[in-house]
Amino acid sequence: MSKPPASGERPRGQSPRSLSGLLPFLRPYRLQIGLAVLFLVLAAAATLALPVALRTLVDQGLVHPDLAAADPGTRVMALRGHFGLLFAVGAALGLFSALRFYTVTWLGERVTADLRSAVYAHVVRQSPEFFETTATGEVLSRLTTDTTLVQAVVGSSLSLGLRNLVMGLGALLMLVVTNPAVMAQVLGILVVVVLPAVVFGRRVRRLSRASQDRVADASAVAAEVLNAVPVVQSYTQESREAQRFAAASEAAFDTARRRSRIRALLVGFIITATFGALLWGLYLGTQAVLHGDISAGHLGQTVLYVIVFVGSVAVLSEVYGDLLRAAGATERLMELLAACSPVQAPAQPVPLPATRGGSAVRLAGVRFHYPSRPAQAALDALDLEVRPGETVALVGPSGAGKSTVFQLLLRYYDVAAGQVQVDGVDVRQAGLEALRARIGIVPQDSVIFSTSAMENIRYGRPEASDEEVIAAARAAFADEFIRALPEGYQSFLGERGVRLSGGQRQRISIARAILKNPPLLLLDEATSALDTESERMVQAALEAAMKDRTTLVIAHRLATVQRADRIIVLDHGRIVETGSHAELVTRGGLYARLAAMQFDTPRSGPPAARDNPRPDLLAPAPP
Repeated sequence: MSKPPASGERPRGQSPRSLSGLLPFLRPYRLQIGLAVLFLVLAAAATLALPVALRTLVDQGLVHPDLAAADPGTRVMALRGHFGLLFAVGAALGLFSALRFYTVTWLGERVTADLRSAVYAHVVRQSPEFFETTATGEVLSRLTTDTTLVQAVVGSSLSLGLRNLVMGLGALLMLVVTNPAVMAQVLGILVVVVLPAVVFGRRVRRLSRASQDRVADASAVAAEVLNAVPVVQSYTQESREAQRFAAASEAAFDTARRRSRIRALLVGFIITATFGALLWGLYLGTQAVLHGDISAGHLGQTVLYVIVFVGSVAVLSEVYGDLLRAAGATERLMELLAACSPVQAPAQPVPLPATRGGSAVRLAGVRFHYPSRPAQAALDALDLEVRPGETVALVGPSGAGKSTVFQLLLRYYDVAAGQVQVDGVDVRQAGLEALRARIGIVPQDSVIFSTSAMENIRYGRPEASDEEVIAAARAAFADEFIRALPEGYQSFLGERGVRLSGGQRQRISIARAILKNPPLLLLDEATSALDTESERMVQAALEAAMKDRTTLVIAHRLATVQRADRIIVLDHGRIVETGSHAELVTRGGLYARLAAMQFDTPRSGPPAARDNPRPDLLAPAPP
C-alpha cells in the first residue's frame, strides 16, 4: 500500500517530485492560463518598450541637432509627442498588469480550492489502516499550510517569476543586440554565477521540505491535545503540553531558520554577482560614449535595461525560493493523493438482494490481523452465522474480537482468510456504499458534529423530513431534552457535542441509527453512557428498533443482553461458548464467571476477585 509516512518517520533519499503534480489541476483552466500568459507577455513588452521610448526622448527630443537650434515653442511641442508616447506605454503597462494580476489570482484561488477538495475527498475514503499511521494533525497541516504555499505560487509567485523571466530575457536580448561585444563578456561571467546557485537551490529545497514536516509535527501535537483538553486539565498537564508544543514549534523554527539562512545566501550571491557583472558591462558602455561610439540616449537605454535585468534576476531568485517551498508542499500533497486504501470497491460489484425482516450475516473461517499488530490475530478461524431478524449478543473480555467483527462487516478492513458475507454476498464483492447503506451502527463513543441537533440526527438519512427526524428522536427518548435546549432542534451542539452530557450524546447517536432504518443494526455498547433510568427507556426504544431487523449487540453490561436470541462468547478471537443467558450460566464457563462478577459479587469483593481468573474482564453494572 502506498501511503505517506508517519510523522517523524520520513524516508530519506527519495526522489522529490516536482510541481508537475499540479498539472492535472491546471489543465481544466487552459483558457485562463492562456489569457494570463498573454497579459503577462504584453505587460513585459510594455516594460521593455520604456527604455526605447526614453532613448527616443533623449536622442530625438533633447539633444537632436535639428531641435537644438529651434525656438523653445517648437522644442516643447516636439517633447509633448515623446512624453505622450511614454504615457501610452505606461498606461498599457498598467492595464496589462491589472488584467494579469486578476487572472493569475483567480487561477491560484481556483486551483488551490480544487486541490484542497481533492485531497480531502481522497483522505475521507481511506480505510482506518491509513489513520493508524498518519496523525490527523498532519493531514490538517497539509490541507492548510501546504495548500496555502501552493496558492501563493500559482496565484502570485509563478506569474511574477514568468513575467520577470520574460523581462529579464528581453532586456538581456536588447543588451546583446545593442552592445554585442560588451555583453559577450558579461554573459560569460553570468554562466559562472549559475553553477553555485544550483548547489544552493538543492539545499534550500531539502530544508523547505524538512521545515514543512516540522510544522506538521507541531500541528499534530496541537490537534491531539485540543481534542483532549478536559483530560489534560484534569491531570494538570497544561504546562507539560504547552512545553511539548513549544518544543515542536522550536524545532520548526530551527529548520526554518536554517532554510532562510541558505536562501538569504542564495539571494545575496545571485544579486551581487549579477549586479557586478552588469556593472562591468555598464562601465564599458560609458567608455563607448566617451569615445563617441554610442549616443547618450543609447547609454540611457542601456542603463534602464541593466536595471530591468538586475531587478528581474533579484525577483527570480526570490521566486525560486518560493518555488522550492511549493515543490516540497506539492510533494506532500501528492503523497496524500497517491495513498491507496487496501479496501477498494470492486469494478463490477455484486448487487445485494432485497431483504425482509433483516439481513443474514455469515463469517466463515475468518482470520484477521490488524496491520499495526501483524503478529497477533484479532480473529482466528471464526465461524458465525446470524439468521435474518435474529438478535445476537457478542460478549467477552476486552480484546476478544467483538468490535473487530463489526469492522469487518462494515468492511473497514479485509480478512486475511475466510469470508464475511451479508445476505449471501461476500462483502469484498459488494459495492461499499450499498453494503454500508444497509448497516446502521451505534458506536460506544458517540460522534456529534458541530451543527444543530436536527442535522446531527438527519445525518443518518440526509433526505429525511423534520417530522421523521423528530419521530426518531422520540423513539430514542431524545425529544424531551432536545426541546429543552435554547433553540430546540435548531440548537448548535458545539464541537464534539460539548454542550450535551454523555447520555444525551448517546441518545442522539441512537436516534440517528433509528432514522437510517437499516436491515442490519450494530450496537456497540449503545447504552454505556446512560444512567439507570435513561438506560431503561433507551433499552425499550432499542428493542422496538430491533424488530424486523438483524441486530448484533456488543455489551459489557450483561443485563443488556439477557434477552438476546443467542449470546456468543468470544475470547482471544475465537468463539468459546454459544447459548442463551440461562444456558451459559448453567455451564459454568467464562460467561458464568462474567455473570457472577456483575450479578452475584458480594459487597466485600475479594472472594469473587480471587475466583475470577480474568480480573480485567468486565466492570460491575451500576446499582
